Amino acid sequence: MKIAIPKETEAGESRVRALVRGRRPLTIAIPKETKVGENRVAASPEVVRKLVALGFDVTVEKDAGLGSSYSNDAYQVAGAVIAKDAGDTLRTAEMVWKVRAPKGAELKKIKRGAILMASLDALTDNAGILALAEAGLTAFAMELMPRISRAQSMDILSSQGNLAGYKAILDAAGEYGRGIPMMMTAAGTIPPAKAFIMGVGVAGLQAIATAKRLGAVVTATDVRPATREQVQSLGGKFLSVDEEMEKNAETESGYADQMPSEYLKKQKLVVADHIKKQDLVITTALIPGRLAPVLITKEMVASMQPGSVIVDLAVEAGGNVEGSKVDEIVRSSNGVKIIGHVNVPSRLAESASALFGRNLFNFIVPMVDKDTGAISIDWQDETVSGTLVTKDGKVINRRLLAKKTTVSKKTNVKKSTSKGKAVKKRRYTAKKES
Repeated sequence: MKIAIPKETEAGESRVRALVRGRRPLTIAIPKETKVGENRVAASPEVVRKLVALGFDVTVEKDAGLGSSYSNDAYQVAGAVIAKDAGDTLRTAEMVWKVRAPKGAELKKIKRGAILMASLDALTDNAGILALAEAGLTAFAMELMPRISRAQSMDILSSQGNLAGYKAILDAAGEYGRGIPMMMTAAGTIPPAKAFIMGVGVAGLQAIATAKRLGAVVTATDVRPATREQVQSLGGKFLSVDEEMEKNAETESGYADQMPSEYLKKQKLVVADHIKKQDLVITTALIPGRLAPVLITKEMVASMQPGSVIVDLAVEAGGNVEGSKVDEIVRSSNGVKIIGHVNVPSRLAESASALFGRNLFNFIVPMVDKDTGAISIDWQDETVSGTLVTKDGKVINRRLLAKKTTVSKKTNVKKSTSKGKAVKKRRYTAKKES
């Protein structure tokens, strides 16, 4: 039997090698995101080209990349097949890449036993995770990627947080009614803006770097003492609250831990004195699986100068700022603007999608057998066990099991508005064992 090798050489040769070995290429589906306001896509044409070169078949839903400025033609040139809708995209796929977790009708279109890789909000969306288990998916919650050196290139929180910190400063500058850097003019000198970054994770560090590049005088604070040197290396000044209490403020996974009430009282006093002199404030404090801590009270906002701007990057998790509202820009009575944009990485969709896709690609590369080209998952690998949440119809992730989440079956009786008949639906909810 003769096999024609396509002119796109690398991609064509990889597929031929798979066929010669007697292996049908595994299909990866990339559907269009369905969540309102989500402009990202789970893979760029660049990543699709790499997947095809590894021997995968890739199916991309029509117009899936338009929100990220990726055309259907670009995906086709990269070697993907363009499907007309989500059903055709997902029906036969053995692996599904998404930015957001599939819900409802979309979830039903994914075949049982498929592998799902996406951001699943695993620590907060119990019902969603149980639905994935019931659907029989092998699901990886990419936001649970362990914070270890070799996993940095796979970490979606880092790649997307980096862009969020950058965009937060640009959003603040866009609403700020003055110049950011010091300007020496014939008419006089304009002083530099003062920027205060609260929370020095990936987003906070990028916010510091961006504010410095724009010419602001930057200060930053975080409960983790290790961040002091990071702030200083970027040219910022570190604001400490209580060095002794901050010694044990970092969790094993590298995140800030929840602090005692005594520390929070001290923090409010220090921040209250400092914030009244600031022009731009970015809050980034998040604790995985919990509501975001309140860092800025209404009284602090009232003490700031008119024209100051606050960006609350934690607004979707309850907010770091009293008075912030989801997807709104609120103006306080004293003229302070509080920005509450949601899904900030999606506001830089092209860059965010490119990085997101690379994260997922870097995650699966170690799974590809170099000799056969087949997927071979090492279930004991730390990056795999850390992100795997459902398999064989069960929730298996140790972080989720530690919450003692169980399935409770309830019958929800809902009246039909059209026929007046009672319709029984089985609903799965999560409850904590006592």
